[in-house]
Amino acid sequence: MNVFLHTFGCRANQYDTEVVRQAFVDQGATIVATPESADIAVVNSCTVTEESEAKMRRYIRRLARAGRANLATVVMGCAAALDDGTIARLPSVTRVLPGADPASVLDAAGLDGARVSPVLRRFTTHARAWLKIQDGCDEHCTFCATTLARGANRSRPVADLIAEARALAEHHAEIVLTGVHIGTYGKDWDGRSIGALVEALVDAVPSVRFRLSSIEATEVDDRLAALMIEAPRQLAPHVHAPLQSGSDRVLRRMGRNWYTAGSYRARIEWLADRVPVFGLGADIIAGFPGETEEDHHATIELVRTLPFTYLHVFPFSARPDAAATRLGDALAPAVVHRRAAELRELGETRARAYRVSQRGRRADAVAGGHGGGCVEALTEDYLSVQLPLDAWSGELRFPVTIT
Repeated sequence: MNVFLHTFGCRANQYDTEVVRQAFVDQGATIVATPESADIAVVNSCTVTEESEAKMRRYIRRLARAGRANLATVVMGCAAALDDGTIARLPSVTRVLPGADPASVLDAAGLDGARVSPVLRRFTTHARAWLKIQDGCDEHCTFCATTLARGANRSRPVADLIAEARALAEHHAEIVLTGVHIGTYGKDWDGRSIGALVEALVDAVPSVRFRLSSIEATEVDDRLAALMIEAPRQLAPHVHAPLQSGSDRVLRRMGRNWYTAGSYRARIEWLADRVPVFGLGADIIAGFPGETEEDHHATIELVRTLPFTYLHVFPFSARPDAAATRLGDALAPAVVHRRAAELRELGETRARAYRVSQRGRRADAVAGGHGGGCVEALTEDYLSVQLPLDAWSGELRFPVTIT
C-alpha cells in the first residue's frame, strides 16, 4: 500500500501525522511523496481560521484531480471533528475521522489498528522533533474552535513521555514540547506541573535541548524559569506566550479570564530580568469584535514596552459554533486588516532590532535543514541562522556567531 500524507495546522497536528506515518510504516506500507503514486491519501485538517479550512478543501479537490482514479482520501484532525458533511462530500473522500487516533486511520485504510506503537521513535519530517505532552483544553476562548474539536485537557503519563523522549533523542538534538494547552499539563489527573515534567525530562534525557512551544505567560512557573536560567542547554530560554490583546476589555470578551494585560506584563518582565538570553514571541488577534481604536493602541503600546523578538499576528476570523460569532460588533474587514498590518510592521521592527542587538554573540544552534548551499539552524532564543555547508561540521548541534 502506498500512502501520501499532508498536514495543515499546528505542531500538535504535525506530531499526530508523524504518529500516523509511523503506524503505516510499521505495517509495511510505503510513504510516497506525491498523490499520483498513492493508493490512499491522509489529510490532517485544521480549523483555527476560516482560511485554513478553505485551503484544506481546495487542496483535497486538487488531490482528487492529481491522484489515481481510485485514490481514497481519509481526512482526520480538527476540521474533520467539526465537519457538517462538507468535507465528506469532497471528491475522493472516503472517511472523515474526528481527532487524531492512528488506529482509526489504519482501520479506515483496511489495516490492523490494534498494532499501533504507543511511542513515536523518530520525527521524519524535521531535524528537530515534536513531543506532544497533552491534548485538548479546558478553557473556552470565544474565538476558538479547537477546544470544540479536541475536547478537554488530557495529559500523557510522565513515564510514557520519558520513553518517547529517549527514543527521539537517538535522532534529534532538540525536542519541542507541544500540545494544545501545555501549561495545564498534569492538572487533569495528579496536579503535576509543567515545570515538574520538564525537570523529569531533563534529568532523564540530558543529551538534548528541550523547547516549549506555545505556553501562557502566567503558566511559566518558577521551576521552568529556573531551568531557563540555570540550564539553557537543556531548556531553551525562549517563550512563545499568546497575548491576543493588550486590552483587558477585549481579553474579557475573548474569554481569556486567567490573566490581564498587567499580569502578562509582570510575568514577562520578571522573566526578562532574570533570563540572560531570552527569545519572546506572541500570538495576537487583530480586529476582534468590538475592539476599539483605544483597545488596538493598548495592544500596540504593550508590544512596544515588552521585549518581544517576534510576533504572529492574525486578523480575526469567525469560526462556526465559537461564541465570538454571537458577540456582535463585527468590524469592517478593512479595519481588521489595517490593524493587523500595523501590528505585523511593529513585530518586524522588533525582530530586526533584537537581531541587531545580538550580532557577534556566540549562540547554541541546532540544525533544522539544508537549502541554497547552507545549513539552516535555530538558536536557543529562536533566531534563524545559516552556515555554509562547507563550514559545517555535520553535527546536529553546534556553536555559531550571530551576524
